[in-house]
Amino acid sequence: MDWGATVSSAWVIAILAGLCVAGAADVDSSEADWTARRAAMVQLLRRQGIRDEAVLSAMAKVRRHQFIPAPYRSRIGAYGDHPSPIGQGQTISQPFIVAYMTERLRLQPGEKVLEIGTGSGYQAAVLAELGAAVYTIEILPSLAEHARETLEAEGYDSVSVLCGDGYKGWPEHAPFDAIIVTCAPEDVPRSLVEQLRDGGRMIIPVGVGVQRLVVLRKVGDRVEQQDDLPVRFVPMVRENEEKRWP
Repeated sequence: MDWGATVSSAWVIAILAGLCVAGAADVDSSEADWTARRAAMVQLLRRQGIRDEAVLSAMAKVRRHQFIPAPYRSRIGAYGDHPSPIGQGQTISQPFIVAYMTERLRLQPGEKVLEIGTGSGYQAAVLAELGAAVYTIEILPSLAEHARETLEAEGYDSVSVLCGDGYKGWPEHAPFDAIIVTCAPEDVPRSLVEQLRDGGRMIIPVGVGVQRLVVLRKVGDRVEQQDDLPVRFVPMVRENEEKRWP
């Protein structure tokens, strides 16, 4: 599930206030208007420190508004730097978090990526736009189906979507070059670490209450771990307790 973590700042709020012209007509905004708002979103990401041109290009191409169900879609919600609801009590993550986590993975075209928490399908589309082979897992059936349909409609039919327990990963397609997790377990799931190839990377929010992004790299039998940004994600939903790393 795309739980929609946020990193807040006063100047981001000020920028958003200048864009806040949403209303009933927002849903019917022209494609040119959506394109302009997407370009403004990318410029904001640059000012926030996103430097990877491939990531910025992907964010400029993926039509974020199409991944938000029509009842929740608005100009400020689609491209403002904050989460937007997608139904089932879930949200699409703010653009900065999507871009930042993607940038930290340092993906190369052709790499195989596992995403835990499909949500709207937007993050998977960004990964696919970077040339990754994407396998994504969503535990809520209605969201999994929405993501599958939207990804196909937007031309990302190569993304594989599974409705299931992301805590278990997708061992049939392991090992993965990278894993990105968009919901927070208490600790790093050992099952996911085991599905990384040697040299593979993972970015995952970890913790209860106070959470932090953790960036992992698997090197042989060792796991190198680096704490990163403080964040706030909804806890990971899973079917059963499993082993945790280490």
